Amino acid sequence: MLYQFKSRATGSVFMIQSVAEHVLAIIGKEPGQTGIITVEQIPAAVAALHKAVEESKAAPQDTRESTADVDPNADDQEGLAVSLAQRAYPFIEMLEEAHRGGKDVTWGV
Repeated sequence: MLYQFKSRATGSVFMIQSVAEHVLAIIGKEPGQTGIITVEQIPAAVAALHKAVEESKAAPQDTRESTADVDPNADDQEGLAVSLAQRAYPFIEMLEEAHRGGKDVTWGV
């Protein structure tokens, strides 16, 4: 299942369910069929995401997701992990742009 995050100030950001629910938990939102992050809630959400990204970078190498030392041309991509920073960055950009535009961010499944 996909989550679509959208705002009248930005384009859409799509995330698979597991990633979206993890990101929503980080910002203190309950996953569901629909939801909203109000303009007033955006600064705290962005701060929480930045904090989680920094904490994930500080985690021991064996416990954090990484794409280091992976050959992007290899046929076997099993085990290729994407970091929280890579997953969250487009969403953080969306939140910041929506905040600058004074628009809420909503999601739907």
